[in-house]
Amino acid sequence: MSRRATAIIPPAVAGRPPSLYASDMAARPIDEQIDKLYQLPLEKFTGARNALAKEAGPAAAEVKALQKPPLAAWAINQVYWRGRPAFHALTASASALRNTHTAVVSGKRGDLRAAGAAHEEALEAVLKAALAVLRDAGNPATDGTKQAIANTLRALPASTEPPGRLTQLLQPTGFELLAGLPAAGPGARAEPKATVAPAVPPAKVPKTKDAARERALAKAKETVAAAVRAERTADETARRDEFEAARTTREAERAAAALEKARAAFEEVQDALANAEREAEEATRKKDAASRRVRESATALAAAKVKTEAAQAALARV
Repeated sequence: MSRRATAIIPPAVAGRPPSLYASDMAARPIDEQIDKLYQLPLEKFTGARNALAKEAGPAAAEVKALQKPPLAAWAINQVYWRGRPAFHALTASASALRNTHTAVVSGKRGDLRAAGAAHEEALEAVLKAALAVLRDAGNPATDGTKQAIANTLRALPASTEPPGRLTQLLQPTGFELLAGLPAAGPGARAEPKATVAPAVPPAKVPKTKDAARERALAKAKETVAAAVRAERTADETARRDEFEAARTTREAERAAAALEKARAAFEEVQDALANAEREAEEATRKKDAASRRVRESATALAAAKVKTEAAQAALARV
């Protein structure tokens, strides 16, 4: 499997250093090194990035600016690098779902349910692959991480970040929120209408049965009307419940994303602390070594002075 991602990166991506996406897509050795950064175990990212920045020459600033991805985003990156077919199937199904939804909204025919089911199946495949990556790396996913991965996968169609180099969690908005929801279009259900069989002409119905027939007909009409009202009420209740479920789901997703960002920030602080501790230990070792050299020099100087004084005394005697 190719590890090059620059061939499918758009020439101009908002918020990213333009030199990383030259319009001629010319391959640079630094691009290959950056791709490799995002394939490393997450705990090695910061150290490897800093080391690469020192050797990147003119590209040092853009390498130094590369962000360490949150755990959920890192797992999705690994699916791109290790399971490209599943990743491409997800992007293709999202495009198909978007096209189908556009067709339905414009009044054309389109099987939105089938397109949504195909997209959900592709998303579930990538989600399982990402969870397997985390499990293999010794990071079994929490419910929050799993939700963050699912949210980010739903929002990927609108992302401007290069595939395989995702550095942040995403939240689905607009079209992405429509995935899996029923659409109101040409195939939408209409409210049932009360229908009554045509009455038999009075001339053909015995007059003695007219009253009974009228009562039965009125009762049937009332029953149908009551059923229609009950169905309308149930439909309104279902719509309210669906809206409330979508609202609480979005709140849960936002909370999960905030948790994941906080975890990523904590990991960054941990990395910085570890680097500072290593630097402090190295500085302490250098200080101790310098102190030893000072003591040794002082001892050597004192010995030299003693020898000088002895030589001078011998000279005086001569």
